[in-house]
Amino acid sequence: MNPIELEGLTKSYGSFKAIDTLDLKVKANSFTGFLGPNGAGKSTTIKILTNLIRASSGSAYLDGVDITKDPKAALASVGSVVETPEFYPFLTPRETMDYLGSINGMSREAIHSKGDELLHMVKMEEWADKKIGKFSKGMRQRVALAQSLLSDPKILILDEPTSGLDPRGMVEMREIVKSLRDRDITVFMSSHMLNEVEEICDRVALIEYGKLLIHDDVSILTKGTDLRRLDVRTVKDLNKGVLDQVTALPLVESARLQSERSLSIDMRGDESDQAEMLEKLNRLGLKVYSLSAEGHSLESLYMDLVKESR
Repeated sequence: MNPIELEGLTKSYGSFKAIDTLDLKVKANSFTGFLGPNGAGKSTTIKILTNLIRASSGSAYLDGVDITKDPKAALASVGSVVETPEFYPFLTPRETMDYLGSINGMSREAIHSKGDELLHMVKMEEWADKKIGKFSKGMRQRVALAQSLLSDPKILILDEPTSGLDPRGMVEMREIVKSLRDRDITVFMSSHMLNEVEEICDRVALIEYGKLLIHDDVSILTKGTDLRRLDVRTVKDLNKGVLDQVTALPLVESARLQSERSLSIDMRGDESDQAEMLEKLNRLGLKVYSLSAEGHSLESLYMDLVKESR
């Protein structure tokens, strides 16, 4: 059996179904992004998997054990960071790790060795003996991640791990999660940030209205799509009239002003089309001095699937 398997999982609140007969199988050692717009059922599914709420019907297996029937056994091999992590504010990260390790029956030597290793991994060793009550949300999030890995779980469940963090904190958290790839672990991570999932995950499961729309390797899902985003910087000031001209160009899906001298363009095409786009922009008198492109085919697929489901 796969590390995570959902079979007909349903959660109802009166006549409203937050999750609607959801079936999903998560492969071992995969990093799976659980994607969907707000209200799609991501957090509800995560809360069922971590036994914070009960399913209305169906089954959810963690390492072969149905959490709806035996939560304690199912969660024995699971680490998780769900919602905003809460700690005793008067304890330090090291004391918190000691406390958790002792509850889990770890020896003091193992707790100290593993705890120090994990606090180093999440870049919190400098703060290991400081009171958590004074920490920022990003610092607490890193301690929570270290804590979730203390017992060497086979499965790690993360609910919006970068939510509410500043840009630097988001980058640091993503790098820490990516560093787990050399471990024998399956990561299941909810997010609504497409770039985050594309950067961290090798598989993606997309849900809408509590139903699974698609689940596959990111490389397979994005193969063959040709949508790309251009970041354009100009010498000349830009205005709405220029924006309308750019939007009207062939292959342009949309365009947005980012500042007085920069705009973002979503276009379809390959490198040759991109080169032609640069010529067209300069013919409009924009005087482009910088143009960088990034594919965002997962975003294209995401929007297409969500539109189809409505």
